Parts: sequence; C-alpha cells; structure tokens
Amino acid sequence: MNKIIIVTLFYLFILTNNLNCQNPGNLTSDQKTWLSKASRSEKNGWISVHLEGSPEALGFQHGYLLASEIIDLREAIKMYYTKATAKSWDFYRERSTSLFWQQIPSEYQKELDGIVSGANSKLGKGKIDRKDIIAMNSILEMTGYYVPWLKSKQNPKVSKPTPAGHCSAIAATGSWTKDGRIVMAHNNWTCYVVGERWNIIMDIVPEKGNRIIMDAPPGFIHSGDDFNINSAGLIVTETTITQFHGFDTSGVAEFVRARRAIQYASTIDEWASIMKEKSNGGYANDWLIGDNKTGEIARLELGLKNQILEKTKDGCLIGSNFPSNEKLIREETSFDVTLPNSSPNARKTRWEELMKEYKGKIDVNAAMKFMGDHSDVISKKNKASGLTLCGHFDDDATAAWYWDQQPYDASGAVQGKATDGTLAGAMKLWARMGHPCGESFVASDFLARHPEFSYQKGLLHDMPSQPWTLFGKMDR
Repeated sequence: MNKIIIVTLFYLFILTNNLNCQNPGNLTSDQKTWLSKASRSEKNGWISVHLEGSPEALGFQHGYLLASEIIDLREAIKMYYTKATAKSWDFYRERSTSLFWQQIPSEYQKELDGIVSGANSKLGKGKIDRKDIIAMNSILEMTGYYVPWLKSKQNPKVSKPTPAGHCSAIAATGSWTKDGRIVMAHNNWTCYVVGERWNIIMDIVPEKGNRIIMDAPPGFIHSGDDFNINSAGLIVTETTITQFHGFDTSGVAEFVRARRAIQYASTIDEWASIMKEKSNGGYANDWLIGDNKTGEIARLELGLKNQILEKTKDGCLIGSNFPSNEKLIREETSFDVTLPNSSPNARKTRWEELMKEYKGKIDVNAAMKFMGDHSDVISKKNKASGLTLCGHFDDDATAAWYWDQQPYDASGAVQGKATDGTLAGAMKLWARMGHPCGESFVASDFLARHPEFSYQKGLLHDMPSQPWTLFGKMDR
C-alpha cells in the first residue's frame, strides 16, 4: 500500500510539473534543443538567465524562461505609463510598431518574435504578441521623448518636452582609481512599480558578435537602464539628459542601437559610431564607456544636433542627468545649470565632493558605497531624498517638482551595479536589488501614508533589503 501511494504521488508530481511547464513534449525538437542550452537561477532578488544561439533561439529561451515575469511587467508598464501619459496601451502598441518595426534589423526582429513564441509556448497561445514586446522595449523613448515631442508639435504654445532624468553613475581610470584600472558603477532611478521588476541578469551568447552581460527587465533585448559588459572588453552605462527636446520619427529606435552597439562594437569609437547612426533622439543619454583593453574611458553626450565624444586614460566621469556641453544645453534642452536645488545639479555637487575625497582611492567597494550615498548637499543632512545619489522620492515632498512628479512619488533608485577592470575581464559585476543603500521599501506602508497612489495597489510590491551579490557569465 505504501509503495502504491508513493508511486501515485510521484506521477502526480510529474503531471503537475508538466502542466506548469506547458508540457515540454509539445515543443519542437529545435525548441527543446534551444532550451537545453539555456538556464535560469534566482538569488537575492535577481533572476539570472543564460541565453545562447541564433536570434530565434535567444528569443525563445528568453520568452520561455521568463514568461510569467514578462506578462507581469507588461501589466505594470501598462498601468503606470497609461496613467502617467494619458495615452492608452493600444496607442503604444500601434505607434511603436509603426515607428520602429521596419527599421529593426532582421536578427532582432527574429529575437523579439522568439520572445513572443517562447512566452506563449510556456503560458498558452495569445498571452502576448509582437506589438506588446515592441511597446515594452521602446517604452522609455516613447513615454519620455516621443509623446512629449508629439504634444509640443500639436500645441507648441503650451507644451514643451521635459523628459525626466534617471540614474547616477561613475566611470574612473588611471590616477583616480586604486589600481589604475577602470571602475564603473550605476544605479537605476525609475518608478518603483516598474523598477522592482528590473531584476534580470542576462548572459547572452549570440551566434554573431560579442558575449554580453547586462541587467534588464524581462522581455527587453537591451539593458534599458544600461549596464553592459561585453567579451570585447567594453563596459557601458549612462544617465539620461534631463529636459532634452527633439525626436526624429525616421530614426532607429534607441533600444535597437544600444543592443547592436554592445553586441558588435570592440572599441569606444565603434560603439559610439553605432549609437550615433540614425539616432532618433529617443532616450537621450550621457553615455559612459570604458575599454578594458586600453584603460580608456569616454563620455558620449548623444543629442540629435550635437553628439560629443570625450575620451581619457586618466580621469573620472560622473553622471546624474546633467548635460555637459554648452552648445547642446543651449540648442537641445531647457536645462538650467544654475539651479542648485535641482536633482541633477545637487547630485553633481555631491559627486564633486566625493571625487575630491576619493581621488586615487576609487575601487569597486567605494563605487558600491557611492551608489547608496545619502548626503543631501542642499539640506546638509545625511538623509535620503530626491537630491541624493541614492534617490528616494517617496521620502521627499520637495525634490520631485523639477520633473513634474507628485510629492512623495514612489520612485527613485531601485537597484545598483558596479564592476572594475579585473571583474569585467572575467565578465562579472556586483549587483544589489532594491535601494542600493540597503533600506527596504514596504508597499502597504507607503500606500497607507499616501492613498493618492492607491491606483498602483496590487502591482506595487515591496523592495526588501538585499545584499550586494556577485554575478557573471553562466557557462553550461
């Protein structure tokens, strides 16, 4: 009798497992082969995936391994951005497809369609389609750049594009670092409801081009907040240019250029050339690039009219959403460099203080510390706010005004990454999910204090404190 019970339970387990996986027996032989080369693991709030093979294989592996997370992110994006921009999800699906699909190279079209195929194979037909995936990948440039540009064209007297800034970042090399090699770090600023889902570490081994390690949200073929390492020795991150104006509807999507650059470039100049080619102005950034082969770092300030590349083998480049080039500021932004209590300028001041203190001592441990820094140069307090390198707008009634956000907006730094020359050479990085300072965010407590954000209930989750964790390539 005991044997019968054990055997029955065993077969029930197998049946349940197969149902949860949509029965791998229904997959084609190619799909089974693709999945045999992929993997997924979870640690300290992160999901690590290894993707390998042709564009179709990369996409299918991605969609299958992250199917539930992709659907979940779509619902969070749909809720948040349709509320924030007063544009429907159908608008983003249709408009992003019409703007971008024909200019997406064939290999990325196949990868995007592969994500759809993989997710639907795992969860059942019709759960997601191509237009959803294109809208998700382009959501940053559509909501922050295209829609404001469109409104300004429709009513130029009352509407002016003012995309918000995101992120704090540093790249240092030469006499600025402890060992003379590159150190790079970045924290991602965004709304918590989306940012808490920005928790994928991707190890991508494409059929052509470089191997890539990057953080990303599920469903993205690019990093999105942009922290990338490739097997050619490039390390790349960015911070957005606050209050940038302009969009070219005939240009190539930023998400396509960013993925293509990290996959195919082997030098800083090659990377910059790919990013500049047919730029649409979407998600305009100050890009920080390092070449681990030479120890050189660079900043590409990428506007539509002005595209400025600066390089050095002995220096420190910082980012907190401020533009640097006077001509670009004058011609392509409404950014006020004289306003000390704006978040970009306050954080720039804090960066300058830290660089004065840490010159010659910067290493990956210091970089991780910078990402969680709470020194507010305006209040002169060590307390998290929208003006600190580790931003917490949910604790701040005043700083959000600069980006037309509500007081106490549930947004700020949602995760951090850091690497150095030695780690990047092994394609490794440190990452911390949640606030880089380690403070927890409790959604129920926040919504109780601020019922004006109750529309996010059910999709806004906790961001518990997590440790810094080492990630890298995942060989099968």
